[in-house]
Amino acid sequence: MRPIHVVPLVAAIALSACGSNPPPASTVLKQPPTASMKPLDKIGAAEGQVNLIAWNGYVDDAWVKPFQDQSGCQVHVQYAGSSDDMVNAMKDGGQNQWDMVSARGDAALGLIWNGDVRPMNQALIPDWANFQAVFKNPAFNTVGGVHYGISLQWSPNTLIYSTRKFPNKPTTWQVIYDPANKGLITVYDSPMQIADAALYLSKTQPALGITDPYELTKKQFDAAVAKLTEQRPLVDKYWFAPGDEMPLFQNGAVVAGTAWPYQTIFLQQGGIPVADTIPTEGATGWADSWMLATKAPHPNCAYLWAAYVSTPHVQALQALQFGESPVNTRACAEMEALAAGSCSQYHADATDSFLASINFWKTPLPTCDSGKAGCISYDQWTSSWSTVKS
Repeated sequence: MRPIHVVPLVAAIALSACGSNPPPASTVLKQPPTASMKPLDKIGAAEGQVNLIAWNGYVDDAWVKPFQDQSGCQVHVQYAGSSDDMVNAMKDGGQNQWDMVSARGDAALGLIWNGDVRPMNQALIPDWANFQAVFKNPAFNTVGGVHYGISLQWSPNTLIYSTRKFPNKPTTWQVIYDPANKGLITVYDSPMQIADAALYLSKTQPALGITDPYELTKKQFDAAVAKLTEQRPLVDKYWFAPGDEMPLFQNGAVVAGTAWPYQTIFLQQGGIPVADTIPTEGATGWADSWMLATKAPHPNCAYLWAAYVSTPHVQALQALQFGESPVNTRACAEMEALAAGSCSQYHADATDSFLASINFWKTPLPTCDSGKAGCISYDQWTSSWSTVKS
């Protein structure tokens, strides 16, 4: 078996303030720059290696070694600590170095509109037919009917709460905005929290006219930022890694917040009295996609990799390794075989109605999906989030 090689990140990468760096409204194209690039119509001879930018935990020996043996493609991986890392590494189409990136929804549209990723042929991914419908043509990796990525794994952003403090399940996100919980709240440290606030306001202040929490006019955006500014005194800590949040519930420092199912499962297994829910307003969520670099030097190995990690067994292995949910409907049985009860715990058996309540991250762009200008771009989201936390 060939080893996995971790290679250095592109030299001298400077993190930008805007994770996706979308073009200004005046230059947004009707179609992304690479829209006319024809994707492969068949997978050719393997080039012998594939170079990946990935989240830590996405390229594990448990499934990489079998892939290398089967495909003849040696895996080289650079782990990224943030979506900003991924976007910067993929500039100039991957710089003839990188083949694929496991981009999250907050970065994917930026990569597409910057021309750093190219169209993909989903017909070359056999298990694409087994994906849950919402992940076949999602707005976060598909533009104008053209696929720029293959969905991989996902998670809802749930409301986690102490069952001691709240013996009756909360039904609304109002809990994390309630002044009565001053200093007892924890939320995810990301500009995408603006979307969470916008989603809440779309239900509680319908006069704002918010229909998409990622496409906000200045008035709508300002209202969401104001809500987060009001929330700031309630927050004990903003967390980025799950390990930052879980001790807060273990020691009783907080009573509610935003989380992923992973934290709830871990805490419950440790005897901590918590539960989670999707409130009546719905929730945001994230989903990752393997996206092909515009200048990928090993496209055949890249497609072989995308097809391999889409299979039920590998999807199940990764879901349990990272603490997320697979997009392949056939992965549920594989998860159960590996860890009884995990399919339901991670919502791998989610119904269409459950998935419809999740508003998956997509990069905020200055031009809305309707084609009209006037939406607030992600660089402004990033700037305002920094101000909220200060």
